[in-house]
Amino acid sequence: MLTSKVEKDLSSTIRVVSNAPGDFPVSVWVTAANCWMCHQLARSAVTLPITNFLIGKIVVSQNTSLPWPSSYLTKTVLKISFFHHDPSNFFKSASFLYRWDFGDGTLLVTDNSVVYYNYSVIGTFTVKLKVVAEWEETKPDGTSKGIVQRTGDFSASLKLQETLRGIQVLGPTLTQTFQKVTVTLNFLGSPPLTMCWRLKPECLPLEEGECHPVSVASTEYNLTHTFRDPGDYCFSIRAENVISKTHQYHKVQVWPSRLQPAVFAFPCATLITVMLAFIMYMTLRNATQQKEVVENPEPPSGVRCCCQLCCGPFLLESSSEYLEIVRENHGLLPPLYKSVRTYTV
Repeated sequence: MLTSKVEKDLSSTIRVVSNAPGDFPVSVWVTAANCWMCHQLARSAVTLPITNFLIGKIVVSQNTSLPWPSSYLTKTVLKISFFHHDPSNFFKSASFLYRWDFGDGTLLVTDNSVVYYNYSVIGTFTVKLKVVAEWEETKPDGTSKGIVQRTGDFSASLKLQETLRGIQVLGPTLTQTFQKVTVTLNFLGSPPLTMCWRLKPECLPLEEGECHPVSVASTEYNLTHTFRDPGDYCFSIRAENVISKTHQYHKVQVWPSRLQPAVFAFPCATLITVMLAFIMYMTLRNATQQKEVVENPEPPSGVRCCCQLCCGPFLLESSSEYLEIVRENHGLLPPLYKSVRTYTV
């Protein structure tokens, strides 16, 4: 039911009252002045939802400006307000009661539409609000007045996070080469986090693009690395969440390992084994050859052998011929004939 209408040069405002809840379409069109039947210059339509409940919304604000919607800081005061939608001042004589449920077990009843609350832990919380409006209204018979009540239920989701205060590093500071080292990182802040790390000879901050970021969905992360060369190293670690970022360092001193890895020991052992086998083979071969020479000496040239028996002196024409042959082959005997010098006195 139309109750009032206000028109200006380029605007028109109407007020309506419904006796029953529901969705009611409202159409509006524009024609030339004083010509309702003329051609329409503009046309629009809107649907009015009519309900028996209160209409409004919850607005949450904080004195920090985060670029992420519905994200707020823990241990920082939140201002939670309820805005009642009443453009016609229908509830101007009503009294309101607000019952707050902050989602962490805390309940609060007030007569004020604004409250302040501080969340101490991270997480996602749903603020629920029940609003009750009461006022006196004359009954239809006009003889008496009665209490009229309207209610409304509202909610808002909040994501509470905390700043990244630091990184706790747990791991060895002294190790040996070719040993797997595990370093545990405990992030003192709310996930999700983006973490990156790199080994450096000195503890220096990481530059942008110097390491590959890794997404971490919890407050703990394990780093594993195997050092191949001895020396002094430093884990340079950077972590950040949607609110803040921080750096941390962890020094590790690496000593040479007494037990070298099998990938290097096996080729060396194989080479040494081959060399020892070659030396033993050559030694046995020389010993065998010497034994054969001792057991089977070759007869001197000129000696005739028959049936494995050497018959040199027996088959030669004379003993002097045999001795000459032996002397030439072995060089052990002096020549049979010596030249004699003759002197005349």
